[in-house]
Amino acid sequence: MTSSNRFRQIVEKVEKIGFNPSATTFVTAVHALSAMTKSTWETKVDVYKKWGWTDDEILLAFKKYPWCMTVSENKINRVMEFLVNKMGLESSLVASRPKLVSLSLEKRTVPRCAVYQVLLSKGLIKSNAISLMTLLVSPEKRFIEKIVNRYKDEAPELLKLSTEKLDLSN
Repeated sequence: MTSSNRFRQIVEKVEKIGFNPSATTFVTAVHALSAMTKSTWETKVDVYKKWGWTDDEILLAFKKYPWCMTVSENKINRVMEFLVNKMGLESSLVASRPKLVSLSLEKRTVPRCAVYQVLLSKGLIKSNAISLMTLLVSPEKRFIEKIVNRYKDEAPELLKLSTEKLDLSN
């Protein structure tokens, strides 16, 4: 619940950002903004900027996937730390796929990156940041069919890696 004045301000802001009022993402953006204060928004903007995102990249990310602004600052930092510092992705590439920030690090991102690294080490695929990002956002069924089952003979450990909750402490 929010006051009609605040709701009007949020709707106007969402329209100003450039959302189409007849698109579902418009409602999602309104919901995302109504769930936070202006200072919370600014704090999250600052966290993304710390990772090198520009104002334009932040707004574009929000337009593509409004939920990227609803995750905690801690989660943003943990995901960016892993994807940028451990996996070597460019921060701007993550900005182009903002859904990556919302995915479960322990249950999805880290296990799928482990699968990706095994495939790379065995020479079954070539290093490609776009392929890695696609692999991360693919639905589970498609990931299992297209990646795990496809390489099960060459890399039988993939199924275990893809379903394991991996330790992030190292």
